[in-house]
Amino acid sequence: MKKYLLILGFGLLMISNVQAQSGIGFRGGVNFFNFGGSDVSENDYTNRAGFHAGIYANFLPDSPVSLEPGVFYSVKGTQNNDALNSRAILNYVDVPVLLRLKAGDSFNIFAGPQVSFLLDSKFEGDFGSSTVSLQTSNVRDLDTGLVFGIGFNPASGLNLQGSYDFGMTPVFKDSDADVYNRGFKISLGISL
Repeated sequence: MKKYLLILGFGLLMISNVQAQSGIGFRGGVNFFNFGGSDVSENDYTNRAGFHAGIYANFLPDSPVSLEPGVFYSVKGTQNNDALNSRAILNYVDVPVLLRLKAGDSFNIFAGPQVSFLLDSKFEGDFGSSTVSLQTSNVRDLDTGLVFGIGFNPASGLNLQGSYDFGMTPVFKDSDADVYNRGFKISLGISL
């Protein structure tokens, strides 16, 4: 846990040091994550709502192509519609590096790699009026994937975007299961 907080702190320090050379901003919003992969049946799981929030830098913000690294806290997981209403809650620090391409005055498309560091993982279920929560160590500490989406940036400094996280590292350790973190994010941000 301490090493991940150190990584988060280092990332925030790096982004704050580039403010004079680029744009910096804050972004947050809602996540809709699920498990995906060939070993996941569409009937087993449904999207679980979570959230994300963090900071980003935008290098060459006035250029047609810009580079945007960021550091975000993100709650992912999945929901199961079984009798226990069971769910996986996975907390990560996401570090995306996005390439943005302007598509007109206010729109952009973006894509890039993302590395996610697991902070905490637990499985919950409802037993009557009680919720039982179990910590698990079976989730990998590192998740890698791709992020792509579309953004809207009016002149006011606000930005709105929709993105998809395509996890490429299996979620579980010591398992051959083809199960990945996959999900949509809707974000509202402000560039300073």
